Amino acid sequence: MIRVNIGIPRCPYEAAIESGLLARTGAHLRTLLGDRRRLFVVTVPPVRRRWGQKLLASLSAAGFATKIVEMPDGERHKKLATVEALSEKLSRLGADRSAVIVAFGGGVVGDVAGMLASVYMRGVDLVQIPTTVQAQVDAAIGGKTGVNLRAVKNLLGTFHQPRAVLIDPAMLSTLPDREFRAGIYESLKCGVIGLPELFQTLERIQVRDLRRDPAKLERVIAESVKMKAKVVSADERESGLRRVLNFGHTVGHALEAVTGYRRFLHGEAVAWGMIAATKIAAALDKIDAGSAQRITEAVLGLGPLPRVEARGRAILRLLQSDKKTRDGIVHFVLPCAIGKVEIVSGVPDRIVLEAVEELRQLSSEN
Repeated sequence: MIRVNIGIPRCPYEAAIESGLLARTGAHLRTLLGDRRRLFVVTVPPVRRRWGQKLLASLSAAGFATKIVEMPDGERHKKLATVEALSEKLSRLGADRSAVIVAFGGGVVGDVAGMLASVYMRGVDLVQIPTTVQAQVDAAIGGKTGVNLRAVKNLLGTFHQPRAVLIDPAMLSTLPDREFRAGIYESLKCGVIGLPELFQTLERIQVRDLRRDPAKLERVIAESVKMKAKVVSADERESGLRRVLNFGHTVGHALEAVTGYRRFLHGEAVAWGMIAATKIAAALDKIDAGSAQRITEAVLGLGPLPRVEARGRAILRLLQSDKKTRDGIVHFVLPCAIGKVEIVSGVPDRIVLEAVEELRQLSSEN
């Protein structure tokens, strides 16, 4: 088992990574939670159907009384109304301050269940069991929770660290190729912002080969988790260093919002956002042409992406309402080398518009 410490000073915890860990979840949580008995598992129907029985059997064998609390599947249900509906369900089930909420699903489940845990009874314990690549390498680590407004992603949220993150790469075996690939873009992001060796691994490998190599997949997940753990341990609440994790997310979030969260998976939008950020960096002479080309080719080399049809002006309008905008100024995380990024403000609108237009052209060619 690989154990990664997330050293948040006020509430440190571990991410445990091991194939087959789901079947041993009960024993792991019994050691962590002591004599507490009641768990409330927040999940979505597809995850419950595929993995629910294995989780429940493990929890029951460890003496836990477990209730399943379902939420609708999909990004469009990542909203405050879902948190309210789940809270009502918890109340009817008799959940009190000793309740432990288990987020069992992808990034949407983790964000919604995390926010639920942060506000229900003014805060109850949370355990993250991520079931997608994106959630395992990124969303489940670091304590960010959030829901979307109609045109803005993650504008409502809290910081609420879990007691533990339990990662079983074997659960990724049932993901559709598109969803698996979308999560790998988040690992590629980790490579660009601080792990050039991970970047080199991912620019040289085919996604289908990575799926067939459990040991290499586990290493990719572990390196991504270690990268995020290092950043969030130093900056829990995104006051400085943690902002580098937003590489690709500025334009990516706008692409999600402008298409109503229906066209792109989150990782796909981030993939286009990474290319846009790289184009902007090149236009500002922040990165050499060869490195910029490697980043673009690495993103596109992982597989097909949905076409970008949004106009640059629509993206610009959405950037003004993004939560990374401060005092009306949009901040971009831009690569200056593979393994190094910087935060840049005051990017001329013209350069952003040109970058979005380049995305449109690239997407029509690939």
